[in-house]
Amino acid sequence: MTAFIAANIAPIMFGVIIFFLLSGFPVAFSLSACGLFFGFVGLELGIIPSTLFQALPLRVFGIMQNDTLLAIPFFTLMGLILERSGMAEDLLETVGQVFGPVRGGLALAVIFVGALLAATTGVVAASVISMGLISLPIMLRYGYSRPIAAGVITASGTLAQAIPPSLVLIVMADQLGRSVGDMYKGAMIPALSLVGLYALFIVGLAIFKPKMVPALPPEALAYREPDGSSGLRSLGMLAVVVTGASILLGYQYGAVHAWLKGADAIAPALDEVIVVALTFGTILALVLALINRGLRLGLLSRIAERVTFVLIPPLILIFLVLGTIFLGVATPTEGGAMGAVGAMIMAVSRGRLDFKTLVQALESTSRLSIFVLFILVGSTIFSFVFTAVDGQKWVEHLFDRLPGGQLGFLLFVNAVIFFLGFFIDFFEIAFILMPLLGPVADKMGIDLIWFGVIIALNLQTSFLTPPFGFALFYLRSVAPAKAYLDRITNKRIEDFKTGDIYRGSVAFVIIQIFMVGLVIAFPELVTGGLDEKSKVDLDTIQIQQPTGGDSGWGESGGGGAWK
Repeated sequence: MTAFIAANIAPIMFGVIIFFLLSGFPVAFSLSACGLFFGFVGLELGIIPSTLFQALPLRVFGIMQNDTLLAIPFFTLMGLILERSGMAEDLLETVGQVFGPVRGGLALAVIFVGALLAATTGVVAASVISMGLISLPIMLRYGYSRPIAAGVITASGTLAQAIPPSLVLIVMADQLGRSVGDMYKGAMIPALSLVGLYALFIVGLAIFKPKMVPALPPEALAYREPDGSSGLRSLGMLAVVVTGASILLGYQYGAVHAWLKGADAIAPALDEVIVVALTFGTILALVLALINRGLRLGLLSRIAERVTFVLIPPLILIFLVLGTIFLGVATPTEGGAMGAVGAMIMAVSRGRLDFKTLVQALESTSRLSIFVLFILVGSTIFSFVFTAVDGQKWVEHLFDRLPGGQLGFLLFVNAVIFFLGFFIDFFEIAFILMPLLGPVADKMGIDLIWFGVIIALNLQTSFLTPPFGFALFYLRSVAPAKAYLDRITNKRIEDFKTGDIYRGSVAFVIIQIFMVGLVIAFPELVTGGLDEKSKVDLDTIQIQQPTGGDSGWGESGGGGAWK
């Protein structure tokens, strides 16, 4: 029996931790207890040297000294402040008025606002609950299909998992040993493509199943001009002017860049040009709206002014945070700190930040940060012992037997993570599995940024999958459980069934799985926006000894010349 345990301690250890996780026992304590127990077993069996555990305290202190992980409380605080400042309500109301007159417009507004909330709040629960409370009653009031309404709200809320500054991407980068900035860059195109696929699905419904996504009636439009018009033409003209100015600036930026740095300078990267152009465009729109209101020129309609003053502040915050990270001006930790300060300034300027709100946000941030830290300490202990008993070799041999090489590995890993996502939180999956799977993927020649983005998209899918998807539970908590009379139309609205929520998620789960497949099939969607790494050929390096002086170093004491 002892010989059997000694020969199979790695798979036994892995099986025990999976059992504890599925049983619902606290994850941090399960990991720590499992690691320490099997560590002592390994010591007794002579598999682990007694001096090995002396390095464990250093590993734990290394976690607390990790500056990258500071981005988690900063981005969490930013999101909670913005969520409590009423930004979601203002965005949904305003964007809903813009898109409402067209079929499917309200659903498109939810998708667009969900993307914006993902790029600012980054909290799935807050996004789903906010949009469920605000947009679901309006969708039910005007005859939206119940499954479609539920699916749009839950799917848009889970975008916080994929769109930077996602906490999932920060954890993935840390566990895979890659830059958070590169992980953000790699995730941007797939995340925006997913938003586009959501929108295309709604447009398709508006064309082929218009009764499922009706337009808002004229009486539901709140921001109408004195002459009775919608004012959307003025908004369109403002958008054309700002877009044209942004494109022109982006085109001229390259010339200015070359003039400042010399004609032989490398052209600025596309993401740098986009960030500069969009930042300029949002500031220009805000300035034009302020001038129009201050001088009472009357050039902008009510809806145009409303859209500008509601959309521009969060957009500026997004460019301030993500733009500085993409341009390399700030680290993710510094960007998160700027985002938290910017969120407080926005909330104060709107008169929606009091001491009670600040204390609640700080308490929630501390709770989440401590939760993450405890799980990370536990996973470090577990990984430390698992590696000591040659668990990494067992994992490598396990995947060596899979057919299909890289593709077979990716398909199997994503299937396992998709299943575990039903029961386990994304933090736990990232902290437990990524240290085990990352080295295997690296040895197989898989780009770890690409691998991390694939896993992040997969974890987002698990939030939507019935019957255990967290986003489905969030919407269930705010959806009407009993029939009620609508205060606007005085119509009876029936209670919202859990089955409607489950049915609505199916189409969006299929879309997300399709997106995961696209990223696997076309790695360029992730790696295309990353900076090329310079490769050093060790066989071509030559070391020349300088001439002059018997010693070969000369009187100046200089060193050898590298070629």
